[in-house]
Amino acid sequence: MTKAGTKDSSPTETLSRTEVKLGGVWRVVVLNDPVNLMSYVMMVFKKIFGFNETVARRHMLEVHEQGRSVVWSGLREKAEAYVYTLQQWHLTAVVELDETH
Repeated sequence: MTKAGTKDSSPTETLSRTEVKLGGVWRVVVLNDPVNLMSYVMMVFKKIFGFNETVARRHMLEVHEQGRSVVWSGLREKAEAYVYTLQQWHLTAVVELDETH
């Protein structure tokens, strides 16, 4: 309950904020881990994203040397599906909002 005279945000305002959080461009980020071999990571990238050898190697080296690599960006639902699939292959991956868009 709210007291008389206080301003509460309307359901429309809340929906708009939620839509903004769900919309936009989301990134799939693969993080480095001490477990998986570089060749295994490349194989997973090729299978899941259809990367060729050169692109898979570049992303694998980014993960290895910089600790992370953005391997895909787009709609949140698809990003979450990619993260789930990567985790099924035992890679550490997260979804993050691309705040540059």
